[in-house]
Amino acid sequence: MACRITELVLDCRDPDRLAEFWCAVLGYEVIGHEPDGLELGPPGGRFGDGSVTLILAQTDNPRRGKLPLHLDVSPAGTDQQTELARLTALGARPADVGQTGEESWVVLQDPEGNEFCLLRKDVGAG
Repeated sequence: MACRITELVLDCRDPDRLAEFWCAVLGYEVIGHEPDGLELGPPGGRFGDGSVTLILAQTDNPRRGKLPLHLDVSPAGTDQQTELARLTALGARPADVGQTGEESWVVLQDPEGNEFCLLRKDVGAG
């Protein structure tokens, strides 16, 4: 028997605003309302169905600075530069965490400053 990662929790000030961003980035929708936030997942999905969901937990004091864990996203059915333009249009901003410029990924931050990386490899649209 083993465990599975079923959800990732991201502390934030404004779950509704961040849900709009992350739903557009991942193609997710709000699938649950928590007392202090929202649960995002694939359309029609629900907790434990095999997909990792994202919990946006409201807090007045989200942690700032480099976190020990971050999200990596990959383009799905497009190239990295096209996806970078889309993410930037959605509100992502470049982030500097000490990268050299030689990396194959791009470091970004969401509208609340949470870092994530856009990887190079297209994982396909399906």
